[in-house]
Amino acid sequence: MKTIRTEGLLGLVLLALICPQAKAVEWADNMFPVKKHEFGTVAVAAKTEFRFPFKNLYKEDVHIATVRASCGCTTPIIENHTLKTGETGHILARFNTGSFHGKKGATLTVVIDKPYYAEVQLRVDGYIRRDIVFNPGQIEFGSVVQGESVHKEVGVTYAGRSDWQIVEVQSSSPNVAAGFEELSRSGGRVSYKLNVAFDGAAEPGQAHTNIVVVTNDRAMPRVPLEVTYDVRPAVIVSPQVMAIGNLKPGESSEQRLVVRSDKPFRLTDIKAEGFSIEYKSNEESKKMHVLPLKITAGDKAGPKSQRLIVHTDLPGDLTGSALVAGQIITK
Repeated sequence: MKTIRTEGLLGLVLLALICPQAKAVEWADNMFPVKKHEFGTVAVAAKTEFRFPFKNLYKEDVHIATVRASCGCTTPIIENHTLKTGETGHILARFNTGSFHGKKGATLTVVIDKPYYAEVQLRVDGYIRRDIVFNPGQIEFGSVVQGESVHKEVGVTYAGRSDWQIVEVQSSSPNVAAGFEELSRSGGRVSYKLNVAFDGAAEPGQAHTNIVVVTNDRAMPRVPLEVTYDVRPAVIVSPQVMAIGNLKPGESSEQRLVVRSDKPFRLTDIKAEGFSIEYKSNEESKKMHVLPLKITAGDKAGPKSQRLIVHTDLPGDLTGSALVAGQIITK
């Protein structure tokens, strides 16, 4: 019989022979730190998703065979079928707000077939309002260069009370701001426009956040709307990793650095904690700088993995970075 070779798991396997179902669930459950998610109140057709993370805590590969949902209101998607030891994956739960309304929930059963058979149950719940419609159902800023601001407009339509109002729009991100404007009101139909801005000052990479439309509906005043963006670095540094090898304190490593941007710029400083950085600065403003670096080790011995920060005169004091990796030895 195959054995999961990891600390503390031998006892689990032996106990599983006595009580196989309970223990099989236990080792699999331990991989999922979050097993429940509440979507809250959402608008009809609004993109509503949650990723359940899971991590392979064991030496053996873990394989997700399938995921089934107890309700068609939620579509489960396996984003990572096989995980090696230490890797993290996700099960995506997509709330089908365009096809259902009212209070809905689903149990998602994750079926694992390797290294042993086990099932883990996840749960999502939410309330889908059909009296509010966002158009579009998600704010997608797409790819944005760091430091550049972008704007989007979203239509909001309500059908119901004649006195219904938006009173505030809140953002959970300091980089996203939103305002609102009433467009029309006739009988029980109300239309608004949301003006949403992203300042581009977030760290590079993909991100998901949301804004919350706050209304005068006392029963369900808050309605979220998902916001996504992908920030591309304005300053690109190559290589991304500079291996300096083994250095004694005071010894140096010669490196070659390339710094690029879409707009002309000057270099104002280059720093890396624990190292002395020497370079010949070029006062010319241009889109690409190629320069030799002299990286000198400090006095503190041990393994080093430090960010090298390249400062520029681009608006917003934008920076680029690379990794300096090596070992400072005393002998």
